[in-house]
Amino acid sequence: MTRQPPAPHASPLSAQGDRHFDGLADKFAASLYGGPRGELRLALLDRLLPEMLALHGQPVLDVGGGLGQLAGWFAERDHAVTLAEPSGEMLARARESLAGHEVSVLQTPLQELPEVAPGPWSLIACHAVLEWLADPRSALATLASLLTPGGQLSLMVFNRDALRLSNVVKGNLEKALADRLEGKGLRKRLTPISPLTHGQIEAWSAENGLAIREVAGIRVFADYLREPPQSDADRERLLALEQRYCRVDPHWRLGRYLLYTLERPTRPPEEATA
Repeated sequence: MTRQPPAPHASPLSAQGDRHFDGLADKFAASLYGGPRGELRLALLDRLLPEMLALHGQPVLDVGGGLGQLAGWFAERDHAVTLAEPSGEMLARARESLAGHEVSVLQTPLQELPEVAPGPWSLIACHAVLEWLADPRSALATLASLLTPGGQLSLMVFNRDALRLSNVVKGNLEKALADRLEGKGLRKRLTPISPLTHGQIEAWSAENGLAIREVAGIRVFADYLREPPQSDADRERLLALEQRYCRVDPHWRLGRYLLYTLERPTRPPEEATA
């Protein structure tokens, strides 16, 4: 009897080449939200979002909403939230965490939102999504197309420059010199496939008629510590440092994530300057 070759493993990438997280919800939750770094990220967002956004209970489209933390934050502040997420496993976890909240859920990738949830929206949140897409530039154009004039996009991206510095700190000098920073999207590794720079966000925002109104760095110090803080007092000191410098140049530029408020102006730039 002839032995058949083993079936090839299913690709962890979508047909568009994007990284989705079916089969990785537990690792995703533990790596990105579990432990001190995840707590710090959420604590910083809790302070920064009300400072950086004009919030008045408007409906929110949460793009790539993952496990539902951000959707829950907005729902608790009386926003009607629509959460869009391509991974069925992540969406099931989000439904569990959002029980009791008024949140609508859509299982759909970002690329299909113009057909599924066209809006236009006065507030869109897209946190830690573009870095997992094969074509983040087109994705930002899609998000811009969903905004109403005067609408805000809360965008958070994984910072390529911070990833380079982190590799240098760890001694990965050859990798940093070669600029081999992207993940491959294989197995269970969670290095983003498209880490982004501030310069890219500036250029792509301008291409799509979006103005950068606010910017901050998320975890500008924490990821470079030799050892994480061991005591509650040290964790409080680290949070105080992060809060003090997260919007101060040059520190924000080396945040592990870069958090933006982008706005579609109510008038075209040429009219506004006439």
